[in-house]
Amino acid sequence: MKRLIARHRHSLGELIKFSLVGLLNTGVDVATFFLLTWLGVPYLTAQVISYSCGATNSYLLNKIWTFRSSGFSTGEVVRFIVINLISLLISVVVLKLLHGASGWDLTVAKAGATASALTANFLGSKLWVFR
Repeated sequence: MKRLIARHRHSLGELIKFSLVGLLNTGVDVATFFLLTWLGVPYLTAQVISYSCGATNSYLLNKIWTFRSSGFSTGEVVRFIVINLISLLISVVVLKLLHGASGWDLTVAKAGATASALTANFLGSKLWVFR
């Protein structure tokens, strides 16, 4: 029973750390996105660039701090890239549907795209990338 509780406590700690890292990544992503769109970069291009900036930060902090994955593993990097490409695709599709097709405000659409990508990213990171 103690092992079960300890394992869940460990997972909860990872989720909290992942969320904190996610807040920082989201800040990097959103700040970069709105800076680029303010500079006139098309919003889908800005999304790819800003998401990539947040993803780089995510890999480093989640590897070292959240999941304490040591050493370099080509497989881990490849899995991280795959999960983030899937998350990026989800975010671009949601952003295109909410803003481009439905005409939602860009800020609201960006929030929806971010939430969708975050969900996919946590599950993929926890269960596949940093296992």
